This record gives sequence, C-alpha cells and structure tokens, in this order.
Amino acid sequence: MSASFNYKHLYYFWVVAKEGGISRAAEKLDMAVQTVSAQVRELERSLGYALLKPAGRGLVLTEAGQAALKQADLIFQLGEDLPSKVRDAVSAPTVRLSVGVCDSLPKLVVHRLLLPVIAEPHLHLLCHEGRLDDLLGDQALHRLDVVLADRPAPANPNIKLYSHALGSSAIAWYGTPAMVAAAGQDFPRCLADVPLLLPLAPSPVRDRLNLWFEQRAVRPRLVGEFADSALLKTFGASGMGLFPAAEWAHDDLLAHYAVQRLGPCDGVSEQFFAIGTEKKVHHPLVQRLLQPAM
Repeated sequence: MSASFNYKHLYYFWVVAKEGGISRAAEKLDMAVQTVSAQVRELERSLGYALLKPAGRGLVLTEAGQAALKQADLIFQLGEDLPSKVRDAVSAPTVRLSVGVCDSLPKLVVHRLLLPVIAEPHLHLLCHEGRLDDLLGDQALHRLDVVLADRPAPANPNIKLYSHALGSSAIAWYGTPAMVAAAGQDFPRCLADVPLLLPLAPSPVRDRLNLWFEQRAVRPRLVGEFADSALLKTFGASGMGLFPAAEWAHDDLLAHYAVQRLGPCDGVSEQFFAIGTEKKVHHPLVQRLLQPAM
C-alpha cells in the first residue's frame, strides 16, 4: 500500500459502493458530488486501479473495487465496534461472548451446549439466531465469536472455517399424551397413521429421517414442516402431530412442553458443531465450549 493511502478516501468509496452511486453517497455524506468523486479518484490513484466503471446511467464495481469493498467492510465494522470496546474496557469487568445459533438447531440443546460457560460470573452473552449462511457471513465480519450449528461449515473459497464436533444425540418421537395414545402400539408402522411434523428440508436430520422411513417402508402422514425447531415443538405440543426431537433434551422437553416419548428413531442422530474462523481458538469461553471435543 502506498504512503499516500488515505482512509478518508476509502470511507467515501465505501459509502459510494453501499449507496450505489456518487449522487446518493454525496447526499448521505452531505457533501458536493464533485468532492466525493474527487476523493474516490484519489483513492484509485493511490491504489493504482480503477474501482468503479460506468454501467448504463450508473456505476458498478470493478474486480478491484469488489476486493476493496470487502476489505472496507472489515475495516469499518471494526471501527463501528471501537466505542463499545473502549466502553467495555473501562466499565465493570465483563466477558463478552457473541454466539450465532443456526435456526434449525434445537433451542433446548443450545442451552445444554452453552452450560460450560453460562456460570461465568461476568458473562455478557449475546445470542443471534438465523440461517447458517447469514451467521457465517456475520462471523467473517468478526461480529460473532462462534456459530453453533447442526452441520459442519460448508466449503468457502473466500474464508477458512473450522468445524469442531461438540457431540451428537439420538432422536426419538414425542407428542401430546392424546397423540401418543392415538398412535397405538404398532411402532414404528403406526407413524403412517398419525399426523407428523418434521424439520423443513433440506437439513441433515431431515435427510436421515427420510432414509429411516424408507428403510422401514413407512409412508409418513406429513402435516407440517418447520425450519425453526422451537416452532416445530410448539406446534407438536399443541397436538398438531408427533414430532422428532433430540433425546439430549428429554427432561427439559417433557418439563417445558408437557409431551410424552413414543419411541426411538433407531439409527438416527443429530450432530452439533461449533464453527470458528481460526484453527487455534483464542477466546477463553469458546475454548471452554470446545473442551469436551478437544
């Protein structure tokens, strides 16, 4: 990088890229269009590459511009975090842990996975739920310390991700007492005669359940599919249908949802992973989460 590189120029380019044009960026920055345009040209000169090119009546990023935008995202996200970091450093001692939770991961299992850290005296826990791809994007921008998921991280050529296995749980079938009684004794063939709720496809556990049904020649009577595991249990507890759940959470499941266990889903298990961006984990609480797996 040349000595003439200027972070103000990078910031103006970043706003232009985010706003989709120099005019809108100038309006947001409350600056003249000519001034913003000149700042971006200065940045291009210092880097030695064009970052924007005409496209119709507007501008689009060049390949160099796309690379610059990715770095600018990282730089200014760190800048946005600076005030809170400084504030935390001078306030009462806290240990901050920002966790991404995949929406398909059973929430009662999440509580169990986090048990090694929730007794930390000065813990400040932030949990963010969402789709795995979105959470990994936030993690790449250093907004999350770890992501908990029911599958390992997919291959990504742009960022190296490390998946740490935290364990697995057998799956069983649960339902309200009335629904379990309606299923009768002929398990698992009775699952063809009662309404069932399943995780929304595609998901690792749904694929295993589909194979389990196929191997037992059971054609499920499917009445609901849910991406969110808590919603699946809530509708199951209302009597809409029988549902599969991780036996790791058996006691909590019975206590929170007032359901009963019908029978095991032999051979089907749900796996749990902690995903990070570094091979060597430095955050002390993430290290504690991983200790059973190390």
